Amino acid sequence: MIKNRDIVVVGLQPWDIKIGSNCKNIALELSRHNRVLYVNAPVDRITRLRQRKESGMIRRMDIRRTGQNLVSIGDNLWNLYPKRLIESVNWIPEGPIYRIVNRRNNSRLAADIREAMAVLGFGDIILFNDSDMFRSFYLPEMLRPEISIYYSRDNLMAVPYFAKHGRTMEPALMAGSSLVCANSEYLADLARLHNPNSFYVGQGCDLSLFDPSRVPEIPADLAAIKRPVIGYIGAILSYRLDLPLLVELCGSKPEWSFVFVGKEDEAFAASELHGMPNVHFPGLKKEDQLPSYLAHFDVAMNPQSVNGMTEGNYPRKIDEYLAMGKPVVATATKTMSMFREHVYTGTTSVEYIDLIARALREDSGERALKRIEFARGHTWENSVAAIAAAVENSGGGPVRWNYCAGVGVSLLALSQSTDWRPLR
Repeated sequence: MIKNRDIVVVGLQPWDIKIGSNCKNIALELSRHNRVLYVNAPVDRITRLRQRKESGMIRRMDIRRTGQNLVSIGDNLWNLYPKRLIESVNWIPEGPIYRIVNRRNNSRLAADIREAMAVLGFGDIILFNDSDMFRSFYLPEMLRPEISIYYSRDNLMAVPYFAKHGRTMEPALMAGSSLVCANSEYLADLARLHNPNSFYVGQGCDLSLFDPSRVPEIPADLAAIKRPVIGYIGAILSYRLDLPLLVELCGSKPEWSFVFVGKEDEAFAASELHGMPNVHFPGLKKEDQLPSYLAHFDVAMNPQSVNGMTEGNYPRKIDEYLAMGKPVVATATKTMSMFREHVYTGTTSVEYIDLIARALREDSGERALKRIEFARGHTWENSVAAIAAAVENSGGGPVRWNYCAGVGVSLLALSQSTDWRPLR
């Protein structure tokens, strides 16, 4: 366990984000035994202009004007709203101009963090970076943490925005960190290509809403649907879900009802699924309503497309499904192999039909209890304990930066040198 340390957490998501966040959950768990500074992503100039009328941006600008940008949000936990604006740089091609402007952005963020650390009396920090490979690229050099942890939770190189500069910068940042922690074996394997101190640390889930002992009343828009109900809960996006497979599956089994709870993208909204009488789209629901739908599914499914993003993605929804005791059918990926004793996995519509039929036939109270027990083991306490073990197994030593004639050499330049390696 990591105890009695000062920890600075940077990442892609601000504290007030409205969706679930691994970074926030990890910060909360770390704050049980350490002092933690959670740093919101700084505001860039273009975003400030585009979102100037939105409540979140208005609040950030008010905080910037008053200077009250360090907020206590719990015991041993503070939230920093960086007051310095940064420039929008991702559109700039790779080269000296990009590196100069991005380094200046990093310097502004580092200055805000150092000011907050001085107020809080932080020293000898652990820097925990949740995939912020651009704005926080130079922070290990600028903040000089005792330990620098890079956290990988998605294969962001499958997203064009991140891939443009990230194909060079993320490997360099991984290589220059004390260690890399990943929430899937797939991502840990990718990280080991750049840093041998890369570890799978599992995934925590807040399953407090998904309690099978409190079965909620069936929603009105689900009550009239013919059983069995095969359901999905989550974002209904064509790059994440296998739309052709679903068209074949739903069209082949008119005696089964298929329910998709969530917001659709344009491809799904225009698909032939909407013309099938056995397919239902209740729409986006509030988070506290989701257990009401899941509790009344006969089988839950996660029909992912297999691509660079989904192959290594940890499917948190699988834990939510299992925590309610539901039989689950999902697309086979490397990450899904850890669920193999409790989830039916396949790749084609024919396999899905066979697996759903098996799931309906084989379901039992005993199987449900085993699913619940398995899901309940995926806690943030266990995941953070695995991060602590990774720190210990890596030696937990600092990264020290080489200097040339008294001038700091950039991490990117060092990473491209054949004779460079992090010094621990």
